[in-house]
This record gives sequence, C-alpha cells and structure tokens, in this order.
Amino acid sequence: MSLLDRIVTRKVDSELPILGTKTGGEPVFATKALQKFLSCLMSRESPVLLDLGAVVGSNVSFFGEQLGCKIFVENIYADLERHLRNQTLDAFPEFLQTRFTERSASVDGILCWDVIDYLDRRSALALTEQLTRVLRPDGALLGFFGTVPPRDLSYTSYVVVDELNLKHRTYPGARGRQSILQNRDITRLFSSLRVSDSFLLQHQLREVLFRKPAWNVS
Repeated sequence: MSLLDRIVTRKVDSELPILGTKTGGEPVFATKALQKFLSCLMSRESPVLLDLGAVVGSNVSFFGEQLGCKIFVENIYADLERHLRNQTLDAFPEFLQTRFTERSASVDGILCWDVIDYLDRRSALALTEQLTRVLRPDGALLGFFGTVPPRDLSYTSYVVVDELNLKHRTYPGARGRQSILQNRDITRLFSSLRVSDSFLLQHQLREVLFRKPAWNVS
C-alpha cells in the first residue's frame, strides 16, 4: 500500500505546514506508551487509525508498515489555528461536535498527541466526547499532556523514530498550552474510557494510554 493510499482523509489548513521527514540535529525523546498503543492494535486485521495532528509522511509509513492500517488524518491544531485567526474561538466547541464524520465505534486507535493541552474546558469536553463516540469497544487512545507551563506560542509535531523514540518538532502558532491538567482532570475529561497505562517522562510530558471498555458501545 502506498503512502497516499494509507491517508484516507487529509484535512490540513493551508497556512500550517505538512511536516516532512527531515531530521537534522533534532533531539530524540523516549516514549513508553507508543509500543503499548501499537500492541493494542496489532491483533486487529486492517485496523483504522485516527491521527489528530498534521500529516507527517514518515509517521504514515511507520504505522502503515507496522499495522497495515488505514489512517484518517484530522488536523485539529489547524482547526484551532483557523478559529483563532478568525476570532471565532467561542464557536470551537460546537464546531468539534460535528467535526468528525467517522461512524460511531468505527476507529480502532486514536493518536490524540497533546492537542487537549491547547483547548479550553468546553472544547476539550466536546472533543473527548466525539473521540469516545468514534472509538470502538476495546479500542485505544494515546494522549500526551504537558506538566510545566508553556514558554512560547507553538505547536509540536511528534515524529516517530521507532517504537521507543519520538522526535519533537515545534512550529509557530497563535496559541500556547493552556492550564496544566492534573491526573484527576485528565481522567474526568476521558470519563468514559479507562486508563490502561500512564507514564511521567523526564522531558516534562505525561503519556496516557486509554482503552474503551468492551461493554461500552456508546
């Protein structure tokens, strides 16, 4: 399956970059949850993966080769940036409620990355409600959460090196991370999912792997 064949849906704002695979001298950071996320999906035949970030060519190749999956790319960072530029941020929660056209319980895995960190509570609740809706019972969702206040206005694209390592590629944006979420805040946002694993990493990032209970078909 070719790179373009794997990208089933590609919704990217024209003013935000589609990130390539050049690495240069970018630092590499360990990830503990990615391997577990992959393990959740490997037992499924042709799983469906939902990626909430920008299109990263090497990531599409990596997940396609590891999982033989279909990848839907829904760039929520670009949606947020557009609402900020248009001064329509108040309408962002309502936008998120109708943003995803995927059928309920049709997605095996979701790469949420750190998008929740950039949202106000209303928007975060609207997003997690929709992600829970489209996730299949026993599906997996991987989320990253910052643990220190932001220093600048930027987003981060997470480039997969292998199952155990990621490169963090920053690019400018109109918004920085919002309030830092505590563990109880994270679990409340994803109240319909259960925390399978949680890791506090040395580079000031918390990785949380969620699973949708098999009995929850909402």
